[in-house]
Amino acid sequence: MDRRRRERVTSFVLLPLVLAAVAIITYFTFRTTLRLDQLRKQAVVEATLGLATEKANRLDRNIVDQDNAIMAVADPQKLPEIGEHWLPTARRETPTVRAIVVLDETGSVLTLVSRASASFREEDSFRRLLVQRMVADMELAKQPPDELRHLHRTYSGQSYLVSYWQREWEGRRYVIVAWHDIGRIVRESLPTLYGEASGGQNRLNVVDEEGRLIFGPPLRTGEFTVGVRFPTTLYNWRVQVSPASGEAIASSVQSRRTLELSMVGLSAVVIVAGVVTILVAAEKERRTNALKSEFVANVSHELKTPLALVRMFAEMLQSGRVANEQKRDEYVGIILQESERLTALIENVLDFARVERGKGSLEFQEGDVGDAVARAVEIHRYRAEREGVALRIELGPDLPKLDMDERALALGLSNLVDNALKYAAGGKEIVVSAEARGREVVIQVKDRGPGVAADDRTKIFERFVRGDPKLRGQIRGSGIGLALVKHIAKSHGGRAWVEPRVDPVSGAEIGSAFGVAIPVRRARARDGAS
Repeated sequence: MDRRRRERVTSFVLLPLVLAAVAIITYFTFRTTLRLDQLRKQAVVEATLGLATEKANRLDRNIVDQDNAIMAVADPQKLPEIGEHWLPTARRETPTVRAIVVLDETGSVLTLVSRASASFREEDSFRRLLVQRMVADMELAKQPPDELRHLHRTYSGQSYLVSYWQREWEGRRYVIVAWHDIGRIVRESLPTLYGEASGGQNRLNVVDEEGRLIFGPPLRTGEFTVGVRFPTTLYNWRVQVSPASGEAIASSVQSRRTLELSMVGLSAVVIVAGVVTILVAAEKERRTNALKSEFVANVSHELKTPLALVRMFAEMLQSGRVANEQKRDEYVGIILQESERLTALIENVLDFARVERGKGSLEFQEGDVGDAVARAVEIHRYRAEREGVALRIELGPDLPKLDMDERALALGLSNLVDNALKYAAGGKEIVVSAEARGREVVIQVKDRGPGVAADDRTKIFERFVRGDPKLRGQIRGSGIGLALVKHIAKSHGGRAWVEPRVDPVSGAEIGSAFGVAIPVRRARARDGAS
């Protein structure tokens, strides 16, 4: 008992520990999977961000390089020569610069050199805008000499970009302004610098501060689309980059995450199912071993009872303590009947062992089911009379002969009769009947015992399983009799079952009816059956 209790406690403790370990492993695996997913996304975003930053810096460098070229030629000491030095190379070296303006420290325009070849109307408008509004936005008082700065702002609905720096000469401060033509930047510079991005592995566009498209195709906003403002020049605009396969990457990441999480969950389920299966199998094996131990004890008792009777009556015959020849014949009959009972029990055990090893085989031949019934009943005749139980045989008319193993069938029926005598000893009557029903011959052993609970009607045909626990201590049994009955019935292509025995008058349950149905494979009417 202590060992069983220890095994049971170990099982109940082991299962929660294993489940807890699986839960911990699953948690950290889920966590690692999600972290790897985040790292993958982060790697894609960082790569895209690096590309967007490089694109923004590329345009900034292009404009700053042009500003440096202007700074080299825009000298306040030589105002009349600015145009002579700049205009011949303006299209090649400063393609986006439209005009150069030099102002004195009072904000007055000293010179304006433009690339325009005809009307100067836009230049005049720009000069007024520069003097009236732009200069005030430049914060010139905080700007050191020769420091390049940019002003990018919208005036009257039009976007302007100017580069400006200050120079000192003879104690006076001058402001040099380079007016960049944003239209040329959009039409010429951006296609030149970013043209390869529109047809490559990445898509790119430029939008203004309100998100309006300036250059490039529209991009669908997603978790892999990155926007970066231009650092110093067009700082109110931003360049946006999206991997051409952004949707595919997102879908791939999602699919991979779903697959990995599914595999983790499936692995956890498999582990738990495996552990539960092992524990259930161990518990089942433990119960089987306990049932086997009980089986050995019960078989020992079952063997002891007929052996004791055989020995007692044999000693009486040997010692001559017999009143008359009638008693002598009675004692010899008892010895024979108990020997047959002992033989049946041994055959039960041997047949059960053969079934367990998968070597059980039957020898089929055409036979009379009535003979098998009579043989099974006769084995228990003396025992029934001694216990005051009437054994009655009822055979239906025209019973067909069966293709059967008569010894095995008689052994199975003997088990049913023995079962009825043990559990329905106070019933006063046991009826063994056989009748043809369609293409089957149905044999039943009906008693007037306590009956079988509905939940046990299937289980009692399993090996080592016995019925009502309350009766186990009072009634001995091996637990293999009904299992053998089931095996013999199936070997004949039939079935075995138990059902309540019902009183035909009152409709009340008055016992149990154990049945075996054998199919008629070769039917020949039995003449004169009674």
